[in-house]
Amino acid sequence: MAAGEELKKYSREEVKIHNNVNSCWMIIDNKVYDITKFLDEHPGGCEVLLEQGGKDGTELFEDVGHSTDARDMKENYTIGEVIEVSLRAWT
Repeated sequence: MAAGEELKKYSREEVKIHNNVNSCWMIIDNKVYDITKFLDEHPGGCEVLLEQGGKDGTELFEDVGHSTDARDMKENYTIGEVIEVSLRAWT
């Protein structure tokens, strides 16, 4: 994403379907990352990323203790941010 460019909005339901080697998205700190091209490059192996594909991986990402370089690198894969969809009962 270019600096200053507005992030596209995705619901958790939209992110949820991107959970395989052909299209793997992950949520970290309410940002959406398309990590498909990073799967084979991940030092911990692609399996750990695929397990979190389509999900919110914030807690796991923080628990692992990623380096500053890793934190900076993830920004290259940013495609949007999560919007919370509220369901209202219409009366």
